[in-house]
Amino acid sequence: MTSPTPLIAGNWKMNGVAASLIEAQGVAAGLGETKARVAICPPATLVERAAAALKASPVLVGGQDCRAEASGAFTGDVAAEMLADAGARLVILGHSERRAGYGESDAVVAAKVEAALRAGLEPIVCVGETLEERKAEKALEVVTGQVRGSLPAALAGQAFSVAYEPVWAIGTGLTPTTAEIEEVHVAIRAALVELFGDHGKSAAILYGGSVKPSNAAEILHAREVGGALVGGASLKAEDFLGIIGAL
Repeated sequence: MTSPTPLIAGNWKMNGVAASLIEAQGVAAGLGETKARVAICPPATLVERAAAALKASPVLVGGQDCRAEASGAFTGDVAAEMLADAGARLVILGHSERRAGYGESDAVVAAKVEAALRAGLEPIVCVGETLEERKAEKALEVVTGQVRGSLPAALAGQAFSVAYEPVWAIGTGLTPTTAEIEEVHVAIRAALVELFGDHGKSAAILYGGSVKPSNAAEILHAREVGGALVGGASLKAEDFLGIIGAL
């Protein structure tokens, strides 16, 4: 079984207008040789334009969420098929901001994962504990429970990745120790193998949570860390390239 191919994905969240695509093009221009797959996930309004701007480059484009249904009376929502039609290749699902702010359960996330597969999109499934859960020494229990609940059996044999993002580290500048990151990533790997057998060894496990050029090398070389889901630092080409180069 070959090692997972690393993935460095940028989550622009609710940031970016047409002029921001110059940063995405800057990433493509400065990428050079890397062993990682690189993706940028802009807001839905920019997916099609980002795909066009990056068409001649190896940089993939992803969405930040999708609806489980393929169509219907869901004002403001975006279906996985719509993202694929706009040029997306991947989609982030179950981000902590969606789980906390929109009440998304593991079952909802799992349904969205199945929708992504239906549309031919590669899911990046996010899991992570709150500060209260970590203080209560429940981090491994919470995270592995989310893995089991959010990853449907339909993922067997399909390309996907899991992103571990401790909720308390997102946008705070705080990061777990390398040992804490490794402990959770090792537990996630064990859960993936439990669910999918040997195929569970081929999925990249990304770390997300205040990843920046200054701490990327230490994080990316930790045990079972197969890339990063990058927030704010992905908005500037220079910073994002610094993280990619740290691999």
